[in-house]
Amino acid sequence: MACMSVLTRDEAQNRAQLLDVHRYTIDLDLTTGDETFDSRTLIRFTVRADQDVTDTFVEVKPAELRSVTLDGHPLDPQTLDGNRLPLKGLTAGAHELRVDARMRYSRTGEGMHRFTDPTDGRTYVYTQLFLDDVQRVFAAFDQPDLKAVFELAVTAPEDWTVLANSVTEHTGDGVWKAAPTPPISTYLVAVAAGPWHSVRTEHRGLPFGIHCRHSLAPHLDADAEELLDITRACFDRYHEKFEEPYPFDSYDQAFVPEFNAGAMENPGLVTFRDEFVYRSAVTDTERQTRAMVVAHEMAHMWFGDLVTLTWWDDIWLNESFAEYMGYQTLTEATRFTDTWTDFGVARKAWGYDADQRPSTHPVAPEDVEDTASALLNFDGISYAKGASALRQLVAWLGEKDFLAGINIHFQRHKFANATLADFIDSLAAATDRDVHAWADAWLRTTGVDTLTASVEARPGQWTLALDRDGDRPHRVTVGVYDRALGDGRTLVLRERYETDVPRDTAPEPRPGTRPALVVPNDLDLTYAKIRFDDASLETVLRGLSGIPDALTRAVVWNALRDMVRDGALAPADYLATAAAHLPEETDLALVQGVLAFATAHIADRYLAPGRRPAALATLTELCRDLIRRTEDGDHPGLRLIAVRHRIDTVAHPDTIAAWLADGTVPGGPELDPELRWRILARLAALGAVDETDIAAELERDPSATGREGAARCRAALPDEAAKARAWNAMFGSDTQADLSNYLFTATAQGFWQPEQADLVRPYVARYYQDAVAVAARRGPAIAEAAGRWAFPAHAVDAEHLELGEKCLSEADPIPALRRKLVDQLDDLARALRVQQA
Repeated sequence: MACMSVLTRDEAQNRAQLLDVHRYTIDLDLTTGDETFDSRTLIRFTVRADQDVTDTFVEVKPAELRSVTLDGHPLDPQTLDGNRLPLKGLTAGAHELRVDARMRYSRTGEGMHRFTDPTDGRTYVYTQLFLDDVQRVFAAFDQPDLKAVFELAVTAPEDWTVLANSVTEHTGDGVWKAAPTPPISTYLVAVAAGPWHSVRTEHRGLPFGIHCRHSLAPHLDADAEELLDITRACFDRYHEKFEEPYPFDSYDQAFVPEFNAGAMENPGLVTFRDEFVYRSAVTDTERQTRAMVVAHEMAHMWFGDLVTLTWWDDIWLNESFAEYMGYQTLTEATRFTDTWTDFGVARKAWGYDADQRPSTHPVAPEDVEDTASALLNFDGISYAKGASALRQLVAWLGEKDFLAGINIHFQRHKFANATLADFIDSLAAATDRDVHAWADAWLRTTGVDTLTASVEARPGQWTLALDRDGDRPHRVTVGVYDRALGDGRTLVLRERYETDVPRDTAPEPRPGTRPALVVPNDLDLTYAKIRFDDASLETVLRGLSGIPDALTRAVVWNALRDMVRDGALAPADYLATAAAHLPEETDLALVQGVLAFATAHIADRYLAPGRRPAALATLTELCRDLIRRTEDGDHPGLRLIAVRHRIDTVAHPDTIAAWLADGTVPGGPELDPELRWRILARLAALGAVDETDIAAELERDPSATGREGAARCRAALPDEAAKARAWNAMFGSDTQADLSNYLFTATAQGFWQPEQADLVRPYVARYYQDAVAVAARRGPAIAEAAGRWAFPAHAVDAEHLELGEKCLSEADPIPALRRKLVDQLDDLARALRVQQA
């Protein structure tokens, strides 16, 4: 069973009152075998003078605890209880704790993850210690407000390079030593070791580096200048915004395999999922997303690393700030100048959805009682809603005062910890506005407000009223549009004006005729669902592609999406709007976002199964239109999106099978590995290929991505034996056959196919028993994957909903799985309501 010990907030507060932790000296030996590594830790700490003789504990999760000494006196390793080693009879003053342990490598992306590249046989390891997985690597007082200096030595194979939070030096015999860090939290310690391919440079006197596994070297080299340019531009822009200089001695960015998150903000050594090293063609929006993650993680060097949360209830202080700064700084400092459109499409909808589920929570929750609860709050609320709240704060407060407050915060709390109250006090010191009241309204409440427009027209004037369903104050920009003369589809901006919701007085009439379209929240500066007045809604459905600004179109598309989810717009009407207007769309984020929603939600869930074939036919024809429109080669990104979605929506295999045989789409693009595996997966779901074809493709592409593609295809095959093998690979009890986190996800992605509903129906009931068991056995990372990817989302029926609710009430899934199931079942119930509307 996976160790599920948690630290409570009360325990952390008590321990923080007892101890000051000064320094960790850590020695890791990565040469002891494929399953485990050696970990020796010396912790220097002080029990405060106002304490009598006291007891506490240190955390560690060893495969074997060899020895422990406290101030030179041996402790019994058998006293280890779960992940807690008791330290009894501590007196006031200085102490030294030594722990010698054998630790287990991970295959789930938690702790010290070990990966062997199937392309060339080279092995890599890296740490992911967030939230409380430092205990899988070395002994620690594992809570964010016990910061300390960390000094690491790592023994590795001679052909490896070791990266860490600070500059590392190879001292001989495979030993690498890292310079001592400034005081940082335990979860931010990082090591990445292996035969890395590296590109190094220097900027403003600091060593910069980007690193990946050797088999990806050509692809990293192709993008190295772009990545380094983005890094330098963001670094310089942050130094213009922040008065505190970058607080660490180097800046490395390592692209690592089988990484669970997008990236992790380890000081001086940011780790990224290595899918960001593109080995196949991508759109410019995907490059922008990668650049945003670079900017996001760099913002954490100040907000999260220099100043760190005191307890996990303030995780939004890390993530919301980095999310906002990532998008804003990218817009200001790089060629990616319309990042907020992508945020509106890809991220904000994530926040809106999360905020309407039973699991919603305030941006700054007050009830995060333990680490297991904290882990559940890394969601669309802490990221997207929090960033939206900060964007609204900047609109209300002004950027000058906002940045002044941020710099006060850094100055007051650098290399220490802070709370929401500290942050708000820092902002209040920079402005006369009542930021405490703003924080209460925006950060301590849940749910999404809805702003509904009504327009009253009289000769020569018109009046807009915005009705608010909710409690938050909003400052919004209203966009007013007219139809262009002689062109019924094109819309022109008449004016934009700001207004507050609610208002202290009645809305004032505005001069002119009634507009064709009124868009509340036109620049997307607040966080709220919007509803159009009747005339504006008619204009939207008929003329959406004629709106001149992409960000406004994003606001409109999000409004239509919300209306479908709320039963206020028929799914078929959304599809018809997409078919009418996407062929004219130029913004890649919008095309991608609308097609993804139309496929995964409209066709697969919100329409009854009998209507799915017609919906897919509409989407296939839409993609065909986009492909025809891009034959001149001027819009490669748009063409790539259309090709991908054409593959995903075809009901008959002939066309894409011909593409695969020819190695190209007529008129381009040529099929790279991503497109080849994508086609093969769809052909597998349609029963047009077999194991021989999959094995041949894997021989052609034996990379890690190829292995995942093969797992996805094999799980998608429409026969009972293939389904049984895939299910057993995911949920079987043989620990020696456990899939890695990425292979588990790939298999789950292939398993459920709406075309195969009858074939997989018996597995819907099995899912709940088996998911609960595998989550308990393998821990939060696999629980997350089982809840997200292995869930039978296609099965939209009352019987499935009843099965899921029974699991929640009777089966006691671990917190990570319970949270995913609560969210999935709420989405399922919503899909049922939409189907029945």
